[in-house]
Amino acid sequence: MAASSTSPSAGRRAQKFDSLEQAAYLQLWRTYDRLRALEDELFGRYDLSAQQYNTLRLLRAALPGTLSTSSLGTRLISRAPDMTRLLDKLEERGLVRRERKPENRRVVEVGITPAGTVLLDALAEPVRDCHARQLGHLSDKKLRELITALDEARRPHEDPAQAWPQG
Repeated sequence: MAASSTSPSAGRRAQKFDSLEQAAYLQLWRTYDRLRALEDELFGRYDLSAQQYNTLRLLRAALPGTLSTSSLGTRLISRAPDMTRLLDKLEERGLVRRERKPENRRVVEVGITPAGTVLLDALAEPVRDCHARQLGHLSDKKLRELITALDEARRPHEDPAQAWPQG
């Protein structure tokens, strides 16, 4: 006999959450955890974190220019509480360079180095493969629906000036 939504196990499962919003949030968190494990494994092979990879991507997009540390911080996918330490690690590896502008010594400009772009080039295919492992089992239609739902869920909680581009 097939289980129905009124089965005892379905009732117990539904009672684990205080609300539908909580159930959705916890599903999102669990999904993020599972998908991030694949990403951590990939970036670990290159001695990078996802934050460092994202930083390098943003800096490459700014070429031939640079970004201030404050501008870089607002563009990251997730907040970096210690931007200085993140940049220290990338600079130690020769992947980024920092400089203070003489006209305003408080502003630190960050740029990607040739070694940083070489690393991003080497990561391009492995990152595409990782994304395919993470979400490639979903149809294009389902992926578009997911992007739209996530945009809608996030929108009221983002500063419009720093909003993530819509899918």
